[in-house]
Amino acid sequence: MLRIIIIYGIVINLIAFAMYGIDKLQARRGGRRTPERTLLILSAIGGSMGAIIAMQLLRHKTQHAWFHYGVPAMLLTHAIVITYILVKYYA
Repeated sequence: MLRIIIIYGIVINLIAFAMYGIDKLQARRGGRRTPERTLLILSAIGGSMGAIIAMQLLRHKTQHAWFHYGVPAMLLTHAIVITYILVKYYA
């Protein structure tokens, strides 16, 4: 179970990072953008760390309140849930 959680976390964070990067590239080119809802859903389902890293490295979506406050709140929630799971089942 722990292995699945780790693999899921890595994959979803890589996807979130990539989607933020693609959206930034499309914003520069004037192309088709990724909906903000999609980016937030990716963050909510476990990609918050990848999203935060992309936001900081790419300077993307840092001024939007939902991203500025929401994504770090999601990361905190994920950290609490993961800590709970680790303590309950693996300690």
